[in-house]
Amino acid sequence: MTAPDPIPVGAAETVGVDLGGTKMLVGVVDRRGEVVHRRLSVSAGLTAAELLARLDEEIGLALEARPGVAAVGLGVPCIVDRGRELCVISNHLPLVGLPLRARIAELTGLPAAIDNDGNAAVLAEQRRGAAKGAENVVMLTLGTGIGGGLILDGGLYRGTRGAAAELGHFVVDIDGPPCPGRCPNNGCIEALVSGTALGLEAERAIAANPDSALARAADTGARPDGALVTDLARKGDPISAGLLETMGRRLGYALTGLANVFDPDVIVIGGGVVDAGDLLLGPARSEFERRALTPQRETPIRPAELGPDAGMIGASILGLGALAKAGVAA
Repeated sequence: MTAPDPIPVGAAETVGVDLGGTKMLVGVVDRRGEVVHRRLSVSAGLTAAELLARLDEEIGLALEARPGVAAVGLGVPCIVDRGRELCVISNHLPLVGLPLRARIAELTGLPAAIDNDGNAAVLAEQRRGAAKGAENVVMLTLGTGIGGGLILDGGLYRGTRGAAAELGHFVVDIDGPPCPGRCPNNGCIEALVSGTALGLEAERAIAANPDSALARAADTGARPDGALVTDLARKGDPISAGLLETMGRRLGYALTGLANVFDPDVIVIGGGVVDAGDLLLGPARSEFERRALTPQRETPIRPAELGPDAGMIGASILGLGALAKAGVAA
């Protein structure tokens, strides 16, 4: 049995940091659960020193905008050693060995918390979004890589070492492509369904179809990423729509295994790639309903309701947990 985290809701204003592989979103969530400050900046391609400097700057701007903030929470794309409060594995950013929680606590003088970004996102959706009130939740966040989060028996499941719910590295095809991150596997979910995977598929489609709308857009300098593929698919481009259908079918196949293992109340799909909506989730649901075991195939698959703010809002809730742990009155 996993005890629910003793995190009060709406106790104080908190800073939430969603540090993604491509972008950094820093916001402040007020006592009503409303986002009252939000800034987005680039995180991709930065050195460790540049990343820390930008993080310091963005948190400083949040504190200037909302001087009544009581705590800070960080959701980071890495495995967090909860005992040492360090990132020990990160596929997309130079975070390994950085004492981020201690650094932010010292910088701000406020209670601070750090956790995996997938944990932050699923916590937000379970408290305030698509899985509100659910006892058992599986969540995948489809972005540059794939994050995962689990709520089991009402509380975050982190595992023995704090490294649980790396669902993006659940292998579904041992002969599949290599993981685009530092994961040593082939055919894991991240290798097949992430934004990076979609971009690679788009490049192959452009090479194979030089007269397509996708190729013409790339010739004008457009980046062949998920946003372009989704835009063209909505405009009726069959090649782009086909790419999303392929991604969706792969996603449904992966979700089948996760549902058969965890038997959740709900599966939530978040991250930037899910902006494709039913172009992606429609094929995923069809594949899931065909493959999942009889009880589990009834599990609803829902898009995250909090959208790109989920990780940031979840990080702010983690900040409330740090406040409660410190025994500070909100």
